[in-house]
Amino acid sequence: MNTLIKATAAALALTLAAAPAVRAQDAGEHPAVKRPFDLPPSADLAYAISATQRGLALKGDAVITWRADTGKYAASAESRVAIMGKLTENRSNGTVDSYGLAPAEFYDKRIRKEPVTATFDRDARTISFSDGDKTYPIKGGEQDRVSISWQLVAVARAAKDKFKPGSEWKFFVVGPRDADPWTFRVVGNEKIQTGMGEVEAVHVSRGTPPGSREQTLDMWLAPGNEWYPVKLRFTEGDRGEVVEQVLQKITKK
Repeated sequence: MNTLIKATAAALALTLAAAPAVRAQDAGEHPAVKRPFDLPPSADLAYAISATQRGLALKGDAVITWRADTGKYAASAESRVAIMGKLTENRSNGTVDSYGLAPAEFYDKRIRKEPVTATFDRDARTISFSDGDKTYPIKGGEQDRVSISWQLVAVARAAKDKFKPGSEWKFFVVGPRDADPWTFRVVGNEKIQTGMGEVEAVHVSRGTPPGSREQTLDMWLAPGNEWYPVKLRFTEGDRGEVVEQVLQKITKK
């Protein structure tokens, strides 16, 4: 059950499970990539969750809030599953600069664990963690595991025809205790059944190398609904267990 809790927690926060640490000598090598972006309107998003582990099916729900106004942003997510109650609480807040979202703090709280944070010190241009002594330089464009989904949405909204099947989009993403590069690949257009009916969506995937035990992430972004994520799927690389969340309702703010 602990494995399922971790996987479900990651999905509901629009984040991935903890990734391998980046070597210290690689910390300063991540590129600063500046792209056009267009932030989506503020909204509350309600999702239904389904997860399977060894034939056991679990259901739950998540509420994700997104706010962007006057050069600042805030995103948060809470997830719950029947019997277990609240699994996760995750937050990201910061400003908006020429790269897009510029996180100030990432907060990660999971069931039965103490919260951990990552701090982006813009004055010192350094990223540090409440749990551990690793640091990374701020070069521009760095995201955390909540902000990355919204940064990807903003980039997709501005990219238009460039956000096409086969294209790849690279980011440097900070987690609770370390950071590493992520690459998203646009797979293609698909129709997704949601709580609001059938929706046209663009399938984007963050894959892993063959044989990897890392968790993979698939996202479906809906151009007709401000490019909000209408579906997410997390798959455990070594077990094939799946966690999905599907959008049920959008409340614009």
